[in-house]
Amino acid sequence: MHNLLLIQADLTNQLDTLATEPEGISTKFIDMALKGGWIMVPIVLLSFIAVYIFFDRFFAIRKAGKVDVSLLEKVKIYISTGKIDAALALCKSNTNPASRMIEKGISRIGRPLTDINAAIENVGNLEISKLEKGLPVLASVAGGAPMIGFLGTVMGMIQAFYDMSNAGNNIDVTLLSAGIYQAMVTTVAGLIVGIIAYFAYNILVSNVEKVVFKMEATTSDFMDILNEPA
Repeated sequence: MHNLLLIQADLTNQLDTLATEPEGISTKFIDMALKGGWIMVPIVLLSFIAVYIFFDRFFAIRKAGKVDVSLLEKVKIYISTGKIDAALALCKSNTNPASRMIEKGISRIGRPLTDINAAIENVGNLEISKLEKGLPVLASVAGGAPMIGFLGTVMGMIQAFYDMSNAGNNIDVTLLSAGIYQAMVTTVAGLIVGIIAYFAYNILVSNVEKVVFKMEATTSDFMDILNEPA
């Protein structure tokens, strides 16, 4: 009976030891971020910039991709009946790149088809430039955040070895391990921000390509309408 009580007490002490977090060590994300030092400030700022650009462009591109399927049919009817002003008003009522391209083409009716096509392409290039606004910055975040994180790690390692050199003969293993632990935090943070920004960039580029395809298809259909015999 006495032995059983001793075993039970020993197990209880071991469980208490495992449940107790070692002193000086914290797994909380905020605490880890603070240990990264000042280099975490630009990484956090880059994360906010990436999130803002992604949501801003995502909804803008999504709105630009909504095209009225009956727009070209209505424009065809108006043009065939000579109601150019009605066709222009219809295009102005639609706030998407495709309708603005058609509007420019309608305003050039009467000129050679090559001039009309060139005018439409110019408007299309401007609309694509608007859709891609902020994407280069997002790409820079995807590539720059990990590099800033690595910079923080290198600086942390230099600081750790500098502290060891100043310690002289009183070198403690925890002195080096603590410095490396803090230094690696910046690398993890930079990689997280960079990976998220990378996938966000590719999602936006894919969505822009879909909108561009719709714009090209709409332009082709509009030129076919102009090429139809009267």
